[in-house]
Amino acid sequence: MSLRLYNTLTRTLEELHPRNPERVAMYCCGPTVYDVPHAGHARAALAPDILVRRLRAQGHKVTYVRNITDVDDKILNRAAERGQDPLELSQKMAVIYQEQMRALGCLPPEHEPKVSEHLPQIIAMVEQLIAREHAYVVERPDGQRDVYFAVRSFGDYGKLSRRRIDDLMVGARIEKDELKRDPLDFALWKGALASEWGWDSPWGRGRPGWHIECSAMGKHYLGTLDVHAGGMDLIFPHHENEIAQSEAAHPDCAPYASCWMHNGFVNVDKEKMSKSLGNFVTLSDVLERNDPEAFRYFLLSVHYRGPIQFDTTKLEDGRVVFPGVDEAEGRIDYLYAAMRRLAELGDVGMTVPAKLPAELQSYREAVRKALVEAEKGLDEDLNTPIALAALGDVARLANELADLAFKRRKDKAFAGSVAVVAREVQGVLRSLADQLGLLQCPPAEYAARTRARRLKLRGLTAERIDGLVAARTAARAAKDFARSDALRDELVSLGVVLKDGAEGTQWSL
Repeated sequence: MSLRLYNTLTRTLEELHPRNPERVAMYCCGPTVYDVPHAGHARAALAPDILVRRLRAQGHKVTYVRNITDVDDKILNRAAERGQDPLELSQKMAVIYQEQMRALGCLPPEHEPKVSEHLPQIIAMVEQLIAREHAYVVERPDGQRDVYFAVRSFGDYGKLSRRRIDDLMVGARIEKDELKRDPLDFALWKGALASEWGWDSPWGRGRPGWHIECSAMGKHYLGTLDVHAGGMDLIFPHHENEIAQSEAAHPDCAPYASCWMHNGFVNVDKEKMSKSLGNFVTLSDVLERNDPEAFRYFLLSVHYRGPIQFDTTKLEDGRVVFPGVDEAEGRIDYLYAAMRRLAELGDVGMTVPAKLPAELQSYREAVRKALVEAEKGLDEDLNTPIALAALGDVARLANELADLAFKRRKDKAFAGSVAVVAREVQGVLRSLADQLGLLQCPPAEYAARTRARRLKLRGLTAERIDGLVAARTAARAAKDFARSDALRDELVSLGVVLKDGAEGTQWSL
C-alpha cells in the first residue's frame, strides 16, 4: 500500500500496513449526543471519510466503525434540564447527527455502535482488567461501588501523548467524593443509586466511564485497529486511556491501534470554538445558509491536521454569514457547471475519427496528469488541498474543451472527437470528486436546491424574478434600452446573475 499517514503515536509519516491484508480496520470516536452537531463534529467525521474513500478507490476493503456515546453525565444533566428520558434525548440527537453527516457526504460506517447497546461487552472488559489486576473496586459511603483503572499498573502509560506520570501528578488531586488509590486513576464504572440512571453489573447498579466504551466496542467489532481516528483534543486523556485499558486487558493484541490519526481544531473568529466562549457554531447554522457540499469543500481546503479558520460576519439585519463557506460555494457552483457542460458535450453522437486531433490529445494528457497529482497528494497524508487544486484544474480544462467545441461546432468530425475526450474528462472529474465526496448529485438537482435556498435567504420568489426578466426581455424587444438597463440593475442588486443567449435569458443566484 502506497498510502502514508501521520501517526501521532510515532510522530512520523508511515505507510499504512493493515494487519489483515484482506481488510483495513478503522475506528473513529463519534459524538456524545447531548446536543446538536457543531462544526467540529463535521471535521472529525470528514478526515476518516476521506481515508475510507481513498482506500476503497485503491481497491481495499474497509470496515469502518464510528461510535455513538449515548450514556454520559452530560446527557443525564441535559435530559434533567428538559424533563426528558436520557436515552430519548440521546436518540433524537443521534438521528440529527447521522442525518447531517450524510448531508455533508460522509459515508455511513459499517457499524455505528451505541454504548447503551453494548453494556455486556463493556462489563466483560472491566472484569478482565480486574482479573489482571489493572483495575480495582472501591465501595462508597452510600453503599455503591466504583471501578477504577490503576494507571501505574500500565508501564507504557503516556506513550501517545508523550506525557510523563510524574509531570501528570503535578496539580492532580482526588475529589472529595472519590476513593481511588491514585489521583491519576480513572473510572471504568461509576456506581448509581437505584433511583438513578444506570444498569446492573457485578458491582451493582451504575454506568460505564467514558473511556472504556471505545475500547470495548472497538474490540468487539474489529479486534485490533489499523487506524484510530478522532479530534486532536482526544489525544489526552481519552485516547491515552484507551490504549492503557485495551492493551492491559489484551496484552497479546498490542498494539491496540497501529496508527493514530488526529484532526486539528476549528477556530471561530481566531479562537478555538467552545461553548464557554459563546462562539459555538452548529451545523444547522451553516446548512441554513450554505450548501452541504460547500461546507465540505471549505473543510477540505485545509489539511486535516492543521487548524481551520472559520470566520463569521454579522450583517446589519442580524443574519450571520460565513465568508469562507460562501467562497467555497462559489467553487462548488463552478464544478457543477463544468460537470453540466461536459455532459452536454458527451451526448454528441458523431462519427469518431481513428485518431484524435493533437489539440484534443493535449487535453486528455493534462487531465490524466491532474488525476495523478491529486491521488499522489491524497496518498501523502490525505493532502486534500492538492486534490482540490487538481479538481479545479480538471474543471478548467472541461470548460476550455467546451469553449473549443463551441468555436468548432460546424466541424462534425471534430465534434465527435470532442465527445470522446469529454467522456474521459467526465470520468476523471467523477473519480476525483467521488474520492473527495463532492459532486454527489446531478447538476440539475444541485441547481434546484441551491436556487430554492438562496431565494428563501434573500426573501425572493422565482415568480418575481421571472417577471422582472420577462419585462426586461420585452423592453429590449421594444428597444426601450433605458428601461431594460434599469431592470437589469434591479436584478443585479437582488443578487441575480443574468445570461443572455440564443434561447433567451437564463438567470441564477
